[in-house]
Parts: sequence; structure tokens; C-alpha cells
Amino acid sequence: MVPPPPGEESQTFILPPGWQSYLSPQGRRYYVNTTTNETTWERPSSSPGISASPGPHRSSLPPAVNGYHASGTPAHPPETAHMSLRKSTGDSQNLGSSSPGKKQSKENTITINCVTFPHPDTMPEQQLLKPTEWSYCDYFWADKKDPQGNGTVAGFELLLQKQLKGKQMQKEMSEFIRERIKIEEEYAKNLAKLSQNSLAAQEEGSLGEAWAQVKKSLADEAEVHLKFSAKLHSEVEKPLMNFRENFKKDMKKCDHHIADLRKQLASRYASVEKARKALTERQKDLEIKTQQLEIKLSNKTEEDIKKARRKSTQAGDDLMRCVDLYNQAQSKWFEEMVTTTLELERLEVERVEMIRQHLCQYTQLRHETDMFNQSTVEPVDQLLRKVDPAKDRELWVREHKTGNIRPVDMEI
Repeated sequence: MVPPPPGEESQTFILPPGWQSYLSPQGRRYYVNTTTNETTWERPSSSPGISASPGPHRSSLPPAVNGYHASGTPAHPPETAHMSLRKSTGDSQNLGSSSPGKKQSKENTITINCVTFPHPDTMPEQQLLKPTEWSYCDYFWADKKDPQGNGTVAGFELLLQKQLKGKQMQKEMSEFIRERIKIEEEYAKNLAKLSQNSLAAQEEGSLGEAWAQVKKSLADEAEVHLKFSAKLHSEVEKPLMNFRENFKKDMKKCDHHIADLRKQLASRYASVEKARKALTERQKDLEIKTQQLEIKLSNKTEEDIKKARRKSTQAGDDLMRCVDLYNQAQSKWFEEMVTTTLELERLEVERVEMIRQHLCQYTQLRHETDMFNQSTVEPVDQLLRKVDPAKDRELWVREHKTGNIRPVDMEI
């Protein structure tokens, strides 16, 4: 990059305030706004503060997969808007610096989680991936402030917290069923023990038969509750625990995968900003050396300019390389973010459906237990209806009588 010959620019046209004209190593003229660091191949308009429209060397914004409602507004508006990162393509003489019209691109883009999104006011209405559902993949791209406003939580972290809470609730449900099993087992044990109690074992007759059946019904009921506890363990508690372990493994995969991609994306973003800053410094240094040459011609100043030009070109190349790496990381993050959120959504649906099915199994077993308990009481009811005090008295008299009473005449 070299400055134009003295007086050449002034003979053709006057540049707006803050603009300088330079020549690339290939001899092509470009323009730099020393205030905003904007660069363009097109000659700036003579009107102060207005540059020519960007040429064909500007590439489009990275595609926004989602992040906006159907109305075109961001799903989670960021607090601040940052400059977009544009991949330099096309002309082999690309400067490697930020694209022409940088100020305008900054206003037309927003950055969420180090990812550049087109501003909804400048883009067509953003379509959701699942417009008829409140799907995870459409609404968790931005960070969320905590209620106290002391910090933020990444949208994907909110999804992970939801899944972790689901796993914890699943564990607590399993513990609930386990406690229910213990209660059933203890209840069955106490019923069986009570059925062996010898109290009132001497009762006779039809009432004695009914009383014996009452005690026997306790033993039958104990067996019913023992079977109920065994089925709860095999058909409800154990499946819940097994599903929880598999769920934990799936969650771990998602967590580490997205976390690594996000770290890489943030690192690439930081590298781009660092390279952009370095390029700005090199361009300023080149401008200072050029101004010194205009003041005083010397071999040393020309050597300094050549060195500054090499450093500026190298800084531009570094920026282009960083932008390429960032764009690759951003594209990968978009793709994996959508895929992983859909996977988390599938896991949550599966978890809820699995718990529902096993709770239905619990209620079914409970209903069957009530029916079996009722069946143990029915023989008692039948015998109680047959209790006959007169018959019992007759049976007892027959067995225990000592003799008939006969009247005897008394003599005087």
C-alpha cells in the first residue's frame, strides 16, 4: 500500500474530510476513513460523511438459522450490538481489513453469544424452524439475566438446567415409589403377624367361624400387599432408575459437546477482534510514516514505510484468516446448536412420557390391590350374614349339656 503521488488526488477531486487515498501493491486505488477506519474501493462521495455504495467485494452476512420470532423481532434482544464479522471474498486484492461501509454494517447486525445475526429491520422476516410449536431450537440463542441482574446465563445452559431438574425429579419420584414399597412391605408383615394372634380363638359356633375368617382375611390381605410391593419394585421403581441412568449419559454427551463448541466460538471471536485492532494500529502507523515522508524525504523514511506496509499487509492477512476460522466455527455452532436442542427436546418428551406410563402402571396396580383386598373380605361378609345366635346356642347346649331337667313330686 503506497500513497498516491503528491497532488494527483487533488487534481481530480476533493475527498471528504477524514478520507485518505492509497494505492495497493498491485496499483489499485482504495480509500480509508482515518476516523472510523472504514475502507472502500469506491471513491467516497464528495458530500462530507457519505461514502460510495459498497462494491461487489463485500460478502453477505453469515446466515441466521433462527433466533427471531415470526414478527421479525429477536427472540432474546441483546443488550448491545456489535460489529458484524464478514468473510472477505472475491477480489484477490482484498485489503484484509473490515469491509467498506463498516459503520452501516454495524447498525444492521447484532451479536448474540459471539455470533453475528442480521438485524430484523434490515432482513426479511425470520422464520422459525417449528412455527407451530414452542420448540427449544427457536428460543434459546441469547443469554438471560438472573432476577437480581448480577449476571447472565447462556440460553443453552437454561436448557441443560431444565434437563438436570428433570433428572432430579425423576430420582425423587423413584425414591417416593421406594418409600411406598417399604410401607407396603411393613404393612404386609404386620397384617401377617396379626393374623396369627390367638386372641378370641375360643369363640365357637357360626360366630366363631366368622371370627376365624376375619383373621384369615388378614393373612390373605398381607399376601396381596406383599405382591403389590414386589410389582411396584419390578414394574415402576426399577424402570425409573434405569431410565435415569441412561438419561444421565445422554445429557453428559450434549453438555460437553456444545460447551466445547461455544468455547471455541468465543475464542475465534476474540481472535478476530484482536486481529482487527492490530490491523487498525498498523494502518495508523503506515499513515503516520506516509505523512512524515511528505514532510521530509529520506531513505530511512522510505524504508520505514515499506516496513509499515508489510506489517499492515500481514495484519490484513491475519484478520482474513481469523475471520475464516470464526465463520467456520460459527457455522458449526449453528448446526450443532439446532441438532442438540432438538435432541434435548426429544429426551424431555421421552422422559415425561416414560414417567406418565409408569405412574399409570402404579395406579393400575393400586386398583388391582383394592380389588384383591375386597375379595379377601367377601368370605367374611358371607359368614357374618350366616351368624345365628339360636343355632349357636343349640350347638353349644348339645355339646356341653349335663342332663335334662325333670319335675319330681314331693311327698309329705
